[in-house]
Amino acid sequence: MHTYVLGGGCFWCLDAVYQRTRGVSSVLSGYTGGADPAPHYRSVCNGGTGHAEAVAVTFDPAIVPSEVILDMFFTTHDPTTLNRQGYDVGTQYRSVMFPLDAAQRELFDQSARKFASMYPEPLVTTFEAPADFFVAEGIHQDYYNRFSSEGYCRVIIDPKLAKARKYYATWLEEPATPRA
Repeated sequence: MHTYVLGGGCFWCLDAVYQRTRGVSSVLSGYTGGADPAPHYRSVCNGGTGHAEAVAVTFDPAIVPSEVILDMFFTTHDPTTLNRQGYDVGTQYRSVMFPLDAAQRELFDQSARKFASMYPEPLVTTFEAPADFFVAEGIHQDYYNRFSSEGYCRVIIDPKLAKARKYYATWLEEPATPRA
């Protein structure tokens, strides 16, 4: 099993995509990359902690290749907007990758180089040193599966899922039942 720590805007969005990816055994939404030793949703949203909203995606590379996980990351958020994803603005929504070792750093770098040529604007995705990962509050785990009819989910997450389905349908499956 491999774990990648990725931030691409609101963690609910990446969580929704990776929850549907075959071979992914776990997706945890959390906070990382900042200085606050006890971050929580409100403090991170206020932008003063330095933490990014991120997901820790654990997957089996024998089922889903690492490249697919990384391709989904670069496809389902805009890696060309600095500290912003749509209406979500602030350093907590930065496009960021936290490679856990040199091999991940090389894979992440290869993926970024590949996608740099696909966007009309330069990528602003940063690579940051691994840091403590603080699991977000329970309400933020598996958010889309539990609250898919809410406005944010319909307006922001649904289009990202549609994009994932368009390009990665062979790797996706709907969860059997939403978790409570």
